[in-house]
Amino acid sequence: MQCVKLPISVTVEINLLLVAVTALALVTRLYGIHFPKAVVFDEVYYGQFLSLYMKQVFFIDESGPPFGHMILALGAYLGGFDGNFVWNRIGAEYTSNIPVWSLRIIPALAGSFCIPLAYLLVVELGYSHLSALGACALLLMENSMIVQSRFMLLESVLIFFLLLAVLSYLRFHKARNSSFRWFWLVICGVSCAYGIGVKYMGMFTYFLLLGLAAVHTWQLIGDRTLSHGKVLVQVLVRFLALVVLPVIMYLGFFYIHLTLLYRSGPHDQMMSSAFQASLEGGLARITQGQPLDVAFGSQVTLRTVSSKPVPCWLHSHKANYPIRYENGRGSSHQQQVTCYPFKDVNNWWIIKDPGRQSLVVSSPPRPVRHGDIIQLLHGMTSRYLNTHDVAAPMSPHSQEVSGYIDFNVSMPAQNLWRVDVVNRESDREIWKTILSEVRLVHVNTSAVLKLSGASLPEWGFKQLEVVGDKIHKGYQQSGMWNVEEHRYGRSQEQKERELELKSPTHGDVKRNLTFMAKFLELQWKMLTVKNEESEHKYSSSPLEWITMDTNIAYWLHPSSNAQIQLIGNFVTWTIANLMLVVYCLLFLTYLLRRRRKVEDIPQDAWEQLVLAGVVCFGGWAVNYLPFFLMEKTLFLYHYLPALTFKILQIPIVIEHLYIHVMRSPAQRKAFGGVILAVLCSVYVSYRNLSPLTYGWPALTSDELAALRWRESWDILLRKR
Repeated sequence: MQCVKLPISVTVEINLLLVAVTALALVTRLYGIHFPKAVVFDEVYYGQFLSLYMKQVFFIDESGPPFGHMILALGAYLGGFDGNFVWNRIGAEYTSNIPVWSLRIIPALAGSFCIPLAYLLVVELGYSHLSALGACALLLMENSMIVQSRFMLLESVLIFFLLLAVLSYLRFHKARNSSFRWFWLVICGVSCAYGIGVKYMGMFTYFLLLGLAAVHTWQLIGDRTLSHGKVLVQVLVRFLALVVLPVIMYLGFFYIHLTLLYRSGPHDQMMSSAFQASLEGGLARITQGQPLDVAFGSQVTLRTVSSKPVPCWLHSHKANYPIRYENGRGSSHQQQVTCYPFKDVNNWWIIKDPGRQSLVVSSPPRPVRHGDIIQLLHGMTSRYLNTHDVAAPMSPHSQEVSGYIDFNVSMPAQNLWRVDVVNRESDREIWKTILSEVRLVHVNTSAVLKLSGASLPEWGFKQLEVVGDKIHKGYQQSGMWNVEEHRYGRSQEQKERELELKSPTHGDVKRNLTFMAKFLELQWKMLTVKNEESEHKYSSSPLEWITMDTNIAYWLHPSSNAQIQLIGNFVTWTIANLMLVVYCLLFLTYLLRRRRKVEDIPQDAWEQLVLAGVVCFGGWAVNYLPFFLMEKTLFLYHYLPALTFKILQIPIVIEHLYIHVMRSPAQRKAFGGVILAVLCSVYVSYRNLSPLTYGWPALTSDELAALRWRESWDILLRKR
């Protein structure tokens, strides 16, 4: 056989401008990122989660999904971080076991690659390479984005994925006849999922792209040159790539998160008993092997399903309600029943059959089922759980709940409760340990045993009030309970029973939640459980961001004036605001004149301007305006995604003005001179603010005072 050699040629196009701006971006973002070797602003916040990841300890961060934390944890893992560091204050010096470079490298790389993405995005919008270079120059010298990229923070990672998502969608839309087209659609869906996975703020740009895709899909449906089958396939593929794929990836982030963090941790108490029991250690260690079926004679602790205001357990103790409250109302003066947010021997109750005197589990056990009538006997004081027509101490519209004491007055015991298994699958469902969520309905009054949320005064030891709610509406979590710790009672005598209650539980049953059950609970907690928002020294309102009336001090050297401040390039921010207004005026003018059949610019230039407005003006609007509706503590760095899109609009508007508005050579020459002067001003502003961006060199107090270009800026001056 004769071997035939086939000539193979490979053509590689290298955009030297793109290579150059990428190199400059890497230099401005990566150079000296190990400095300072101390905790910088929100590194104190993200660092706590890194340590928990390294130790595989469960946590919940209600501010956002786990993917951003996992990205930072990847850098920590590659650097060999063992998780041993106390993240308790900004400015704390990193110890020798902290791989500072590794912790900060991923955000720095993401921030660096935002620059070439901006270049490609401007070109993809149909504008010149010179305009793309101008966008890169502005972003390269944007001090606020440099600062946010150089530390263990997530905004640069978020912006990277947002730009990649927009660029990918534009390439998909324009590559109509390319076999590579669907690749860009998948990249767009993946990037959207990553953006949302880093921070929920990524949803703003995702919805913008969905809206743009919906318009393009509607136009596709109206294309009569395509068959019904092709249209259906194209619509289906778009739906799969832009909706189904991000949802699957979002679930995947949580699957990895929950798989990695399998150990019990400090945030367990926020989760349900079933969730806690699925974690290694903690409640799982306590409840391992408990009997699954609750029976008459069972000794149990009852935990409220609601975590508001805090998770707590049904509790009683040897203290009575005062005869009269501070407002003059009277009480039953019976034993207090409360909800106590700590594990305690006084949280144990015995489930008793009202028709029998026995307080032990029979052989075989008789399980308690949905609809059964029970009594609850407090294990340590032998008082029955009781409620009656006496107003609760803090919630007078509800009934008082007490441990019944017979004072030989006309106040008979009313201690019968009906078990209502809320999450039952049948009408005779057995009450399950941990798994069942039950309501305890008072037989005499139909009141539901409920956590009111109010705290009792000093006489109630500041514990939480439990009431009988007669006007309950639906299945409120505050009126649902689950058995957390459980044992089968074997002791009839009080002294022996007290010893039994103080001993650990035991048994052989193991419970595991499915991933979807854990995901839904965790997601619900993230969306509903919020930390108390407090005013921060550097918090700000969205109105202050537009003109940069605020700043954030990220770090201050312990002995000199060296410091790092989140302050943007003042010239760039001013020009960005101006170009935003100019674009709006141009768009409205063209729109009105075109309505009057006056076309000042060609159709393709109009469509190009509209698409650029959707991406840049729309990107700014969707990433900025929603903050006016938020009730959380806001900071200047929340504005950076919106700022990125606003900066991209600057060269786009300038090129449009240069080509379509500046008609004469003299006008264009003068306009070019103005542009050059603005770029020089941007560079001067960048250089002057660089000591506050990089943290070196340390400036004198007079030099720092000279950089306070706004009275509202809080630049730190160390007194000597």
